[in-house]
Amino acid sequence: MAGMVEQVLLAEPRGFCAGVEMAIKALTWMTRVFPAPIYCYHQIVHNSAVVAAFEAAGVVFVDDLAAVPPGAPLMLSAHGSAPEVAGAASSRGAVVVDAVCPLVTKVHHEVRRLAGAGYRILYVGHEGHDEAVGTIAEAPDAVTLIDPEAGLASLPSSAGAPVALLAQTTLGHHEWEGVLAEARAQFPDLWTARRSDLCYATTNRQAAVEALAQRADLVLVVGSANSSNTRALVRVARAAGAPAHRVEGPESIDRAWLAGAGVVGVTAGASAPDGAVRAVVAALAPRRGVQVVQVTTEEEYFPPPPQLRALLLALQAAVEGGYGARRPGRAGLIEDDRSWSAARALEVLPTG
Repeated sequence: MAGMVEQVLLAEPRGFCAGVEMAIKALTWMTRVFPAPIYCYHQIVHNSAVVAAFEAAGVVFVDDLAAVPPGAPLMLSAHGSAPEVAGAASSRGAVVVDAVCPLVTKVHHEVRRLAGAGYRILYVGHEGHDEAVGTIAEAPDAVTLIDPEAGLASLPSSAGAPVALLAQTTLGHHEWEGVLAEARAQFPDLWTARRSDLCYATTNRQAAVEALAQRADLVLVVGSANSSNTRALVRVARAAGAPAHRVEGPESIDRAWLAGAGVVGVTAGASAPDGAVRAVVAALAPRRGVQVVQVTTEEEYFPPPPQLRALLLALQAAVEGGYGARRPGRAGLIEDDRSWSAARALEVLPTG
């Protein structure tokens, strides 16, 4: 591929969001505190390279809690779990850490509150996606799943109950806006959140890929096939007028895509590690180098899950109890969390 590409435009922001950062670091802590195997219900994030790295460190990903031995340390994934799953996990695992993204938790709260108030909830999302499954399970009798491509065409008629519209956080904003407009026209008193349920990272990455699409002959989106927000970035780029393809890494690039593509835009889904992005850029080997296209700066930070914070503080207290009191001002395990990244966490994972 060397010599075929003139320039690479690199989106900023791209890759790991605050929720993914939190989840990866949390599971890394689990591998450092407990001997293998450590169990995780569903993939911690939807990225094959991240999952493989944790599997090499002794993490076992399961889709059925029956596969978790009683008393084994267990983590619940960033996409959120059904209430019955969380309850069953607590009764099965000695230590259970829920790494659900706080933005997904917000939607769960909205579902419970609206269902309790008698609303008929229309939830725009992708059938079978872990986040959608967990969210709908909060109030299955009150929620109707709306496929963003089908819209409200197949919606069964219902009268009397007020209607609310919620969304999977990783939807493409064009998908959400289309259904929102349709729902407002059909339900004049429709309730929606003041701020869209689409997460800040989803919105920012889609704005960045639109900026790339306006300047690039081709857009490559780094991420895995089961990543909803990665697939959404491909759709957004195409809607903005640029040919776009999803790639896991450089091995996924088809040379035919590069024919006549002097300027290539590169971005990544919110669960894709930046190492894969760097490998793609290196394989493209642009003759005129790389230019960053920045649409905003992200400073969001999500602290470790409360169960993990309690565990680490207890361990820290036990260690310090044996070696004397901690010196005033000395940073501990929790206080240091901001100082390291998920990329660093993946680098220090044990192997074998």
